[in-house]
Amino acid sequence: MGIGITLQGTATATNYVDEVVDKARKAAAAGVRSAWFGQRFDYDAVGLAAIVGREVPTLEVGTSAIPVFGRHPLLVGAQAQTAQAATGGRFHLGLGLGAGPFVEKTLGVSHTRPIALLREFLTALRPYLETGQTDFRGELITTATPMPSALPGATPTPILVAAMGPQALRVTGELADGTLPLLAGPKVLAEHIVPPLLKAAAGRPAPRVVSFLHAVVTDEVDATRERAAAQIGFLDQFPSYQRVLALGGFTSGIELAAIGDEKLVTAAIRAHYDAGATEVVVGSAFGTDADQERTWQLLGDLNREAS
Repeated sequence: MGIGITLQGTATATNYVDEVVDKARKAAAAGVRSAWFGQRFDYDAVGLAAIVGREVPTLEVGTSAIPVFGRHPLLVGAQAQTAQAATGGRFHLGLGLGAGPFVEKTLGVSHTRPIALLREFLTALRPYLETGQTDFRGELITTATPMPSALPGATPTPILVAAMGPQALRVTGELADGTLPLLAGPKVLAEHIVPPLLKAAAGRPAPRVVSFLHAVVTDEVDATRERAAAQIGFLDQFPSYQRVLALGGFTSGIELAAIGDEKLVTAAIRAHYDAGATEVVVGSAFGTDADQERTWQLLGDLNREAS
């Protein structure tokens, strides 16, 4: 899939969905290959991905990532099938465990036994997405389709997991199609994510490593870095990200952000590929509209060079 972007609209948009679709068209015209949508509380990530993918037929689309807590595999699978049919096979389902305190506070769901839940969720979900049927009865999840539920027009949906810890990577390698690491720099990718993922996936198709990178091409480096720190700094409070940052020798996600000219951003992207990423997704929402479009043009140029 090459290099993609995370995509979001603004709070001042007249219509959020229309604005995101417009941005997606501009990014695709520049040569960006994919657009990814985080799950929030003002829009549904699968729904927005399906709309964008249908409106912009050259883009692959995906979620990054939907927490499995508070959801059921059948309902998530039905959403994924719908998005896959709507986009003609260009939808990628990204799942995650979510940060424990955040999940408990916002969803009122106990964040207990996350690895066990992830394993059961994937075990129940994969056959459903491949065949339209599943019958799984675990300790935490019961999933049984009462009738054949394959959706005409929906090809099997790739499943990716925002896994970065050893146990989550093991489950992901065994049961999913790849991982979606965030705030994992090249050192962490090369030493702590790619090797255990490949080991866990032994005997299966090589897993994807869709690495997310905060980056923007801009001449206003200091002001942009301040905006970036304000937007992504909240991630530093979560233990899972603290661990990944510490493994790379960092204390804050802003230290990993590539903010500067085309040469600097290109070097950061290539470092992720060199470390084992199969795809790179760039988040540049903290840049101005002009900076974002300049970044998309660079990403398109890099995609064309690689083709």
